[in-house]
Amino acid sequence: MTGGREVTKVGNVQEFTLLTEFDVHLFRQGRHFRLYEKLGSHPLEVEGRAGTCFAVWAPNAKRVSVIGDFNSWNHDRHPLKLHDNSSGIWEGFIPGVGPGSLYKYHVVSKYNNYAADKGDPYAFYWEAPPRTASMVWDLKHDWNDAEWMKERHRHNSLISPISIYEIHLGSWRRVRDNERWRWTTYKEMRDCLPAYLKDTGFTHAEIMPVMEHPFYGSWGYQIIGHFAPTRRYGMPEDFMLLVERLHKNGIGVILDWVPSHFPTDEHGPVYFDGTHLYEYADPRKRVNPEWNSYIFDYGKNEVRSFLISSALFWLDKYHADALRVDGVASMLYLDYSKRPGEWAPNKYGGKENLEAISFLRALNEAVYGAYPDVQTIAEESTAWPLVSRPVYVGGLGFGMKWNMGWMHDTLEYFSKNPIYRKYHHNLLTFSIWYAFSENFILPLSHDEVVYGKGSLIYKMPGDLWQKFANLRLLLGYMYGHPGKKHLFMGGEFGQFDEWYHEKSLDWHLLDLPLHQKLRDWVRDLNNLYRREKALHELDFDPKGFEWIDCRDWTQSIISFLRKDKAAEDLILVVCNFTPVPRMNYRVGVPRSGIWKEVLNSDAKEYGGSGHGNFGAVEATPVAFHNKYRSLSLTLPPLGILFLKNAEPSDRDSLK
Repeated sequence: MTGGREVTKVGNVQEFTLLTEFDVHLFRQGRHFRLYEKLGSHPLEVEGRAGTCFAVWAPNAKRVSVIGDFNSWNHDRHPLKLHDNSSGIWEGFIPGVGPGSLYKYHVVSKYNNYAADKGDPYAFYWEAPPRTASMVWDLKHDWNDAEWMKERHRHNSLISPISIYEIHLGSWRRVRDNERWRWTTYKEMRDCLPAYLKDTGFTHAEIMPVMEHPFYGSWGYQIIGHFAPTRRYGMPEDFMLLVERLHKNGIGVILDWVPSHFPTDEHGPVYFDGTHLYEYADPRKRVNPEWNSYIFDYGKNEVRSFLISSALFWLDKYHADALRVDGVASMLYLDYSKRPGEWAPNKYGGKENLEAISFLRALNEAVYGAYPDVQTIAEESTAWPLVSRPVYVGGLGFGMKWNMGWMHDTLEYFSKNPIYRKYHHNLLTFSIWYAFSENFILPLSHDEVVYGKGSLIYKMPGDLWQKFANLRLLLGYMYGHPGKKHLFMGGEFGQFDEWYHEKSLDWHLLDLPLHQKLRDWVRDLNNLYRREKALHELDFDPKGFEWIDCRDWTQSIISFLRKDKAAEDLILVVCNFTPVPRMNYRVGVPRSGIWKEVLNSDAKEYGGSGHGNFGAVEATPVAFHNKYRSLSLTLPPLGILFLKNAEPSDRDSLK
């Protein structure tokens, strides 16, 4: 094996290494970002003998051996040897062990008489939970998505339309099998998910954590296998084929990735070698009380190498197009979810976790350095500055950030009876004050439809018709507002039950006209958003937005313009947040001619009442809203209008 060295045979283990001294140096410096090529289990041939090379980091162990189904889980048959005293890496080659073999590391600590059987933190595959063994696996796949990868920069650009469908694989759609409902497999998913997303017009699928996790009820956010897709839904190659199929249908793949914490299950990284190896040793920094989990030690170079290697692994081996980084706020603040006395300030006396800040910057520099055509997305819920700004200007280096403020304000506004909305008009208008301070994604995420919060349509006030009208208005408002779009599964067709990870979405609702027409509305929103540069090209630039009127609080109406980069195309967005139609409502516009009604949420084909403007309105020379021209519009009840200034060639056909 090129790059390895055979020395001696120790028992049934042949001394062999994939590590060079430079690898060890980078690992200890926190700058080795391809550790998955060196550590873990790797099937290979040594001098004509097939077997597997094992390597694991356990610097405080006095003995490490490989146990598995190939040696009856015997602690004594396959001991590993230290690579050197400084690296803390134990390694060895075991002939005859190949893909599919189950294994763990039996780790005996130098301290506290501690011994435990540990899964491999770098394993590519695991047994299906509740079983806990790692599995030797050889990741091989002949990718067939070269066209997507070549053009990926166009799909992922900050000036491109990005409309994200968030999905939990275990509950999106379930299959009846032998009198029980089971998960849809990766194989089955690739036959239905890409087609569904292509039909509804979404540009990206965001998959809630697919990495192996012991507790299904954590939704994947309590990860054990940072380099392995969960066995619950199939094999690693099956997940690769799902990603490939999405790419071939023109859909990007965003993976939720969790460097913020990990569970305390004994077979995981916790207390790995009888010491707090991966987690902080200081109990004031170690525990995340919100999730009852442990926090990675971001100040330890080897842990930084581990985490950044995991991030690059999913971009490298699984062709992910973006990583949505979970729980960034919990990483940034030492006092996150903690009471006074439960946390220790940093060396300057502040509450900021300086090590986590440094780690996040290094992570983003590594990701964009290796893959400049992908994106990293921060789920960050505070006002931390410059989250989505480059490291070289003092930012954290993310490409985009969730706009949690917009989400909370908007849902609070929409939950109110329209009679009272005029007293809360600022909940709509405030977001524009900070809309361009970050590269924002507008999330209507899974967190807002669980734990008694109710589904999106359940939150909407009024009778059944008003609920659907309000939801169409909410979704239209999101697509008109600056920022990339994000919708959790089920919201596109008006799922009434709040999301529950143990059951499928209520697909039978699509047999009912109002639900079907709501999905048609989402499809047309996506198509309009993708088609019109004015709605996406300057999502992060104030030049792409202009208020027409944000002050009509008494009637709960707002109007604004969206513009493209060349300032050629204009889209006028007008929202009426009351169930009262407004006739002859005047709105100032900057251009003369015909304004086409390109989308109207109250159209009968979407389940509306049919109020509208007969497809187009001509601007008249009546000054209004500080403009020399204006439109006299019919505003539909609980409705949103998108109007586009027609090209000269279009105007004749509209006369």
